[in-house]
Amino acid sequence: MIEKNELHTDVLVLGSGPSGFAAAYTAAKNGADVILVEQCGDVGGISTSGMMSHWTGSCGSPLFSEILRRSAQKNEGAFAGEITELIDPEKLKTLYLEMLDEVGCRLMLYTFAMDALCDGDKVCGASVINKTGQYDIDAAVTIDATGDGDIAAKAGAAFVLGRESDHKMQPATLMFKVGGVDTDRAVFLGSFESTYETPNGELQALAKQHLPHPAGHILTYRSTLPGVVTCNMTNATGIDGTNAEDLTRATLTCRRQTEAIVRYLRQFVPGYENCFLLSSASLIGIRETRHFKGRYTLTEQDILEARVFEDYVVKDAFFNFDVHNLTGAGLDAAGVQKHFPQDNGYTIPYRCLLPETKENLLLCGRNISGTHIAHSNFRVMPICVGIGEAAGTAAAIAAARKCSPSSIPADEIRKHIGI
Repeated sequence: MIEKNELHTDVLVLGSGPSGFAAAYTAAKNGADVILVEQCGDVGGISTSGMMSHWTGSCGSPLFSEILRRSAQKNEGAFAGEITELIDPEKLKTLYLEMLDEVGCRLMLYTFAMDALCDGDKVCGASVINKTGQYDIDAAVTIDATGDGDIAAKAGAAFVLGRESDHKMQPATLMFKVGGVDTDRAVFLGSFESTYETPNGELQALAKQHLPHPAGHILTYRSTLPGVVTCNMTNATGIDGTNAEDLTRATLTCRRQTEAIVRYLRQFVPGYENCFLLSSASLIGIRETRHFKGRYTLTEQDILEARVFEDYVVKDAFFNFDVHNLTGAGLDAAGVQKHFPQDNGYTIPYRCLLPETKENLLLCGRNISGTHIAHSNFRVMPICVGIGEAAGTAAAIAAARKCSPSSIPADEIRKHIGI
């Protein structure tokens, strides 16, 4: 039999990706007792275990600025002391742990969130499981930062899976790094709309021709290490990230593509003639699953108009409509990268973090309330840090006052954050 235990905390954060880390760190920094639950063996989600290349997009989040500043202090070589959007996943893993330790956050790694603990529409915590046993964690406030909203779904919060019209979702990717690159000559193409002509043809067109479907594009990024390039080029379509069988299939599909991608890089891309597979992510990258129904749903029009909401808790969020092709390689017809028309940052209202009918539960990260197209913008990591900072602040205030987060005024959250 599985041993069952009980734990108690002010704030329970489920998932330690950039949004979950931000929520846990901020709540603890604001004086709350915090437990952070993570299924992997490292903190950071896609930014570390997912081997993300860089912080894409931006956000007016003090915590995001702190992460960049403290990461720069750990940089070595050509980037020593330099603030850069490039990510060294190994150093970031350690930085996250150091920061959580500084504020006294309790951390449970190798632990899965199983179920929500509820009293009617009030979420009272979650049941989790690891090698030691099963734990019922009672919490004044629960923050779902699982990306997929696993516990919010278990609690019965309403959601739409994927695109509203047909519930299809953006493809999955397994990031990897290649070594042996002549970075003085190397080509770096950072978007689907970036092209490069060679004597053999244009590189995006050659990728479509020579890579196994649904792979078929080139996205290459510098790293903090000499001769090392991060590749965002594997592709698995028709994947439901809330389904374990699909996650397994996506991992197999992407790993099978890596050899062909390395051959393509060697044969066609300047500077990569002697490259080799160096390392790959231990966590498959899932871009989209559940969009929860909050007390407000952020739309693409809100973003295009750069709306400033009265109850905003995230400001200066900026990115494009990064919709990966739902059926193949490259940019989806609904996506806009290079020609994104909005140059100003937008805001995210607190209501997007509040499930429509549930209390004491906060949505955090890419699972907040937004449309399929709006989500393609706010899902990126800097904006998720800003969302997590807001969620953690609200949770700490609510726990101290023994009230629901829905009763905390947004202007008070902003004041605590300093935005």
